[in-house]
Amino acid sequence: MQNDHPTLLRMPRWLGYQEERTLPGEIGDYEVRQIQPDWLAVVRKADGARIYEGIGPVELLRSPAPF
Repeated sequence: MQNDHPTLLRMPRWLGYQEERTLPGEIGDYEVRQIQPDWLAVVRKADGARIYEGIGPVELLRSPAPF
């Protein structure tokens, strides 16, 4: 059974716009790593693939609405 409330990666607001990306899997499948003070990476735990690398803060959350 597929969860219809997907995991979202919310990235920093840029020029007034909030950017979000849907990710496969559960929130627990990912971790946020601090690279430098304001530079972060979101990494898929299973294979170490970097999903996002850039300015922070970033947030992993469950979508409040189904897709």
